Amino acid sequence: MQLIGRNKYWWGVGAILLVLAIFGYWRFSQPAPVDFKTVKVTKRDLQQSVLATGQLDAMRKVDVGAQVSGQLQSLKVEIGDKVKKGQLLATIDPQQEQNSIREGEATLQQLHAQLQQMHAELQLATLTLQRNQQLVKSQSVSRQDLDKLTTELAVKKAQVATTQAQIAKNQASLDTARIKLAYTRIEAPMDGDVVQITTLQGQTVIAAQQAPNILTLADMSTMLVKAQVSEADVIHLKPGLKAWFTILGDPGKRFEGVLKDIQPTPEKINNAIFYYARFAVPNPQGLLRLQMTALVHILLDEVSDALVIPLAALGEQIDENRYYVSILQHNQEVKREVTIGIRNNLEVQILSGLQAGEEVIVSRGAAEGNN
Repeated sequence: MQLIGRNKYWWGVGAILLVLAIFGYWRFSQPAPVDFKTVKVTKRDLQQSVLATGQLDAMRKVDVGAQVSGQLQSLKVEIGDKVKKGQLLATIDPQQEQNSIREGEATLQQLHAQLQQMHAELQLATLTLQRNQQLVKSQSVSRQDLDKLTTELAVKKAQVATTQAQIAKNQASLDTARIKLAYTRIEAPMDGDVVQITTLQGQTVIAAQQAPNILTLADMSTMLVKAQVSEADVIHLKPGLKAWFTILGDPGKRFEGVLKDIQPTPEKINNAIFYYARFAVPNPQGLLRLQMTALVHILLDEVSDALVIPLAALGEQIDENRYYVSILQHNQEVKREVTIGIRNNLEVQILSGLQAGEEVIVSRGAAEGNN
């Protein structure tokens, strides 16, 4: 009886193990359920843009320098001041130029007095020669004396001409001295803001070889954006494209303009080549300032009411504008061939192969609870 009981026991254990093995085989031989993450095909406006980082500069900026040497006697402005064209900005000590003017005026007075004397001597020499020409007919004066008087008259004429030339030369020097005196008053060449002061009051400026910079004026009413565009993107740009940017302090506000030009000379930054694309934007409220960082968008193309899917939904590429896309249909993954249009960094336009409302698969993962 004990043997029979033991056999029944082992038969029971075997049956349980067999059932467990069959269940395990069935359980793990089935494909694991897949959790598809999908996005619906939608219709909306799509833009294709080149993204770049740029800096702001003034559209017009002028370095105001000195054209004469001397001590900067007074500085009438400070950084941040707004000035008008013709406004006095600074003065250089005018003493040297004033002395040059007084010296020039005195020299001219002396030369004019000499010229009057020479004119009188010239007139006397002319009359003397005329009288002696009459006397030579009666042989009261020798031919030799007449030749001497003729020569003296020519010398007097030459002296008058020389003095007149000296007067003209000294007049030019006097005019130059007066111009230099005017240069001691440094005036604003345009309306603008004082954005930099290079020379302080009391310093000496030397303008022998080049004009030393006193300060810098910038017209802040219009700002120039200099966007660094990579060599891969610059080939798509041309003047006239729409552009806009945002700044760090107000990322929700767009400042718009039109691409002005692309600078031909590149800049190398960390072994990467960049070109400067420039455009101007109005700054009537003065919100924009020099050297601000701008996140720039340059519009290449845009489509209204386009069929759009995420860029991540694109599968294997067939050729230049054709791809496979997987859609979810009756809880099954189905491949579909599509033709694409414009794209940006996140989305792509679908020209054919999909309809609005269909669900495209963007990722796959194991369903929860099936580990």
